[in-house]
Amino acid sequence: MIVVEGILQNKTGFHIRPAQLFMEKANEFKAGVMVKNEEGMEADGKSILGLMTMGFEYGSKIIIEANGDDEELAAKALLDLVNSKFGE
Repeated sequence: MIVVEGILQNKTGFHIRPAQLFMEKANEFKAGVMVKNEEGMEADGKSILGLMTMGFEYGSKIIIEANGDDEELAAKALLDLVNSKFGE
């Protein structure tokens, strides 16, 4: 299992568009992806509904756990997406 952490830097936080982009990227990999917040709440990174319930806002810490065959690639790609501000 690989665990990486990032800070949401896009001004609108984790609204529908970033959640969709995150889910689509996560689904490109075989590895399972879990997303957690600082309070310990977690969601499946491949589920848009789960991601939307996390309530991530600008400046929130996001913890990404990837587990499986391509876990390193998945964790890096998802962290890169977060760091890119989802293209905003």
